[in-house]
Amino acid sequence: MQILKSPLITEKVSELNEKGVYGFVVDRNANKIQIKKAVEEVYGVTVDKVRTMNYEGKEKTRYTKARVISGRKPSFKKALVTLQEGDVIDLYENL
Repeated sequence: MQILKSPLITEKVSELNEKGVYGFVVDRNANKIQIKKAVEEVYGVTVDKVRTMNYEGKEKTRYTKARVISGRKPSFKKALVTLQEGDVIDLYENL
């Protein structure tokens, strides 16, 4: 099971990066302890606090000539990770 799926790169999270808070999309079944260990192993930093949020996928409807197609976007879990003072994660180095 891969716990960290991708980093969140949005305007809101970029503002939080300056305060030492980083966002990640994580596996839906991962708990805070597993997320903390995964971030510490992958990035070599010390995690102070982890906050998680579950998002249900939005419902989408598309109108075509033949019929109306309804569906859902996939659900996901988001984690905001606070690092100890002085630790930094460079998310843009591999772009």
